[in-house]
Parts: sequence; C-alpha cells; structure tokens
Amino acid sequence: MDELDLIVVGTGSAGTAAATRCANAGWRVAIVDELPYGGTCPLRGCDPKKVLVGAAELVDWAQRMKGSGVKGQLQIDWAELMAFKRTFTEPVPEERESSLREAGVATYHGAARFADKTTIAVGEERLRARYVLLAAGQRPAPLGLPGEEYLIDSTGFLDLASLPKRVAFIGGGYIAFEFAHLAARAGATPVIFQRGPRVLVGFEPSLVDAIVDIGTAVGIDVRVNAEVKGVEKRDGGFVVRGTVGGAELAHECDLVVQAAGRVPNLDGLALDVAGVERTKKGVAVNEYFQSKSNPAVYAVGDCADGGGLPLTPTAAEEGDVAAKNLLDGNKHAIDFSGLASIVYTIPSLGMTGLTEQQARDKGLRFTVRAGDTTQWYSSRRIRARVACYRILIEEKSGAILGAHILGPHTEEVINVFALAIRAKVPAADLGTVLFGYPTGSSDISEMLQA
Repeated sequence: MDELDLIVVGTGSAGTAAATRCANAGWRVAIVDELPYGGTCPLRGCDPKKVLVGAAELVDWAQRMKGSGVKGQLQIDWAELMAFKRTFTEPVPEERESSLREAGVATYHGAARFADKTTIAVGEERLRARYVLLAAGQRPAPLGLPGEEYLIDSTGFLDLASLPKRVAFIGGGYIAFEFAHLAARAGATPVIFQRGPRVLVGFEPSLVDAIVDIGTAVGIDVRVNAEVKGVEKRDGGFVVRGTVGGAELAHECDLVVQAAGRVPNLDGLALDVAGVERTKKGVAVNEYFQSKSNPAVYAVGDCADGGGLPLTPTAAEEGDVAAKNLLDGNKHAIDFSGLASIVYTIPSLGMTGLTEQQARDKGLRFTVRAGDTTQWYSSRRIRARVACYRILIEEKSGAILGAHILGPHTEEVINVFALAIRAKVPAADLGTVLFGYPTGSSDISEMLQA
C-alpha cells in the first residue's frame, strides 16, 4: 500500500477542484466516489433542473402573452424534454473521470470509509495518504415515516419517464417550489405540504408570499402547518396522511416527492474511526476547512460545517481554497459576503446579503428601498405576473446590506447586488451606473432612489 499525498472523497465541484489543483502541483492524488462521477450539480441538481425549468418558462411566457400578440397553445412534451436533459447529463461521468485522469488523479469507484485516521477503504482496497479531503456532498434527509419507501427524491423526479397528474411534495423549500412550478407548467396539479407556518424559510417573507400567490394562480396548492404522518399505497396511487392545521389530512396523489431537506452524506464514512468530529451541518472544520479534531482531514462543500451556503460556486471555491491550504499551509480563508441564492420558480426569487430580520438581529440601522415593478417596462413588455424588490441600505455608511428580488430578471440582477456587497460598492455609487437599456439591470438605478 503506497502512501499517497491526498485522498479525496467525492467527485463534485468541491472534490474535483481540490484534487485537480493538488495533482497539478505534483502531488499523488486519488479520488473516490460511489456514485457516477460529477456530483450533484451537473447530474442530479442545478444543471438538469434548469434545463427543465427553461422549457416551463417558455410555456409560461407564451401563456402570459396571449392577447398581446401570441396565439396558440404551447405544451411540454415530457419525454422529449427528458431526452434533451440527458444530452447534458449523460456525458458528464466519463468526461469528469477522463479530466481527472488527465490531471494525474487515480480514480476509484465504490463506497469509501475510514480504516484509520488517514487510510480509506474502498471495498477490499486500502488507500493511505498524508491527508484526506472529504467532499461527499449531501443526501435526502430520512423522514422516518411509515411508507417512506414509496417516496422518490429529487434525483428520481429528474429521471421520471412521464409526469403523473397529481404530485405531492413533502417539504416547502427550494426543491418543492422549483419542481412544483415546473410540474404545473407541464400540466400536473402539485400540492406542497410544509410542516411549519412558513415556506422558503430564509427568504424575505413578503416576496415569499408573492411567489405563493403566483403558485396558487397557476394551480399549485401550498398547505402550511401540515404534519405528514405516513404514506399509503392504494389503487395504483398513494395517500398522504397526517394533519393540516389540526384537521385530518388524507390526500390522494399519483406521486410523492421527498423535498424536506438534505443532510451531510457522512454516515457511511466511519468518521469515528478517524476521530473526525461532526455537527448537524457536517464535519466540524476551522476557517481553513481543516477538521477540528483530526488535522490530517479536511472537509469542503455541502458535507462540511464551513460557514458557506450549500451552493455549487461555494463548494468549488471551498475545494480550491482547501487545496491551497494543503499545498501552502493554512493561510487561506473565504469571504462569504455577497453570496447569491436563487429559487428557480417562475419567476425566480433571489437574495444576497442579509434579510431584514438578520440585520435587526445584528443591531444595524438601515432603510429599506421597496417597490412593485410589475408595471415597469422591463416586466410589462413580457407580461410578468409579478415583480418586486426590497433593498436594505445601512443608514450611516450607505452600504448595501441585502437585496431581495422577485421577477423575470432576478437571476442576473441579484448577481449585480452580490457584486456590490462583496466589493463594498455603496448604494449611491451603484445607482449612478449607466446600465445597458432596456435590461433588467437598468432597473437598479431606480430601485436605489430614495
């Protein structure tokens, strides 16, 4: 058993970034994954989801433009759309593994587990290294419900050969809302069951209320304070049982999707054997992404409690920074300010920086620029169902503390605000930028006016 310099567990954006950087520096690196190479984003998450959402956006746009110059009925052909999606996902595993091998990384397939503090077992093989980097991502959280075996997760939804008419989602976060908006535009009747009183927790409540209203208008039923207690199989379909606001729930449907969150994918790694401590959020690490209890182990991405959001750009950056710390010694940390988070509903909902409650909790004094932009040119020309914003500006410094956008141009506009927060561009200066017109970004100046 020759000793390596680094073993990486996970081939997503975080693990690939770390393995490639270290291999390019001349280290002997091995990488392990029990799933097809590529990780969640390109195979089971962001990329395939956005392909499907793109078709749903087109259908929604055509529906909105009826009576304004567009006639006829567009509809989604689910089988054709899934075939198109596979043109993006199917090449990924081979391309990712080939790229790693070209960089000099030894590739292994199978479940990894610690055999000691720096030895990883993959089946009958043993790999020993000076360092181990964990980038194993997350998996759907177990719900502990009777009939849980009947549920599919987000991976299963993205691989459906056909879309059933009646779809129920357990959980009211990103996955439920994005897939429900897609399903509604594809002709299904989605229902979302959220255990607590609020959905899309972490986003500004007023904008969340607006996206719930849009969902209602297109046939999405959102039920809060819903305690799901089990799922039964019946007559080729399912019955979701529980309570909603104390009243009995017995909802019949054709498909039930687990959308109640994800947890770090660490249980099979035998962390205790390596003396690696973990929290509910993942491996306990310091600012350099080094395990607090085993200095030979680093952890990045969604399986690490490193301070960032579970987002692909964050994971990739964490993997790269951890690799630099491995190569140079612990010298590099990440500034997580200005992270943008987007829910790809139709229209999309985005945020960066602080929410109003977070700003108040920090004792900050701020003003809020807020408004409805549905009748502004950028929204009206495409008959947007709704568009609005809330911008937090610190009173003393004029700094942008947070930005919250709902509308047809959210995913690009929110990135401008993320840049401003990260680069510390004051609201007054951002408001003077002569953005190209007519664009979504050209609305920013007016958003920032007192």
